[in-house]
Amino acid sequence: MKEPTAPLFNPRATPQIIRFDERHFCLIVDDAMLNPDELVQFASDRHAEFSAVDFNYYPGVYRMAPDDQTQQFADYFQMHARRHFDARRCLETVCRYSIVTLPAQSLHPLQWVCHRDDVGLDARLSMQASVLYLFRDPQLGGTGFYVPTRSPADTGALFADARLLSPSAFTAKYGISPGYMHDGNAWFRRIGSVTAKWNRLIIYDGGMLHASDIAAPDRLSADPASGRLTLNGFFTSRRHLA
Repeated sequence: MKEPTAPLFNPRATPQIIRFDERHFCLIVDDAMLNPDELVQFASDRHAEFSAVDFNYYPGVYRMAPDDQTQQFADYFQMHARRHFDARRCLETVCRYSIVTLPAQSLHPLQWVCHRDDVGLDARLSMQASVLYLFRDPQLGGTGFYVPTRSPADTGALFADARLLSPSAFTAKYGISPGYMHDGNAWFRRIGSVTAKWNRLIIYDGGMLHASDIAAPDRLSADPASGRLTLNGFFTSRRHLA
């Protein structure tokens, strides 16, 4: 099968803003792709090329998107989304197909809590992220968004310990139980969520704490045709001048 060709995006789809509070928001684009089934077929045809994520703690497998798809996501971000963020000029776009696969009992403590995508990024740059939901079963989970309830120092210590401590030690110290994050806890307050919907694209600030909203991990599958397949984009931009 040939790789999907241009155009990917539905020109009639319009981003809508949903606000979680005065500062935090998310763009939602429903019916975002012209032919989303072709993207699922692309992933299914290359199922054997997916591999475990080895560069962060994403709880599943991935395959990089081809250059032509990545370029279209970059163009869409530039034309329709960038103006909503602290993003003056996009310098790099990375896109990858991802499938959440790990059972709850196999998660590392860092996967029990929300995360941000811009960790370690130069302060002169910003990162925005997008998720295209390519599955029809909403029970596979959308995306939850959070804010910390403790000081930056305390929150940073929690994230450091989540990388270093054993599961039992992390639970004993922070009172966070194993499993995918859904509701908030003593350390993070849930400010909103986006329900997964077939062919829905969301775009948000990568510095906002978020987590895949996996309320039914028993429904997860590594099969791109039936699992929690998403096409994720990450857009690194220069911030606006102060």
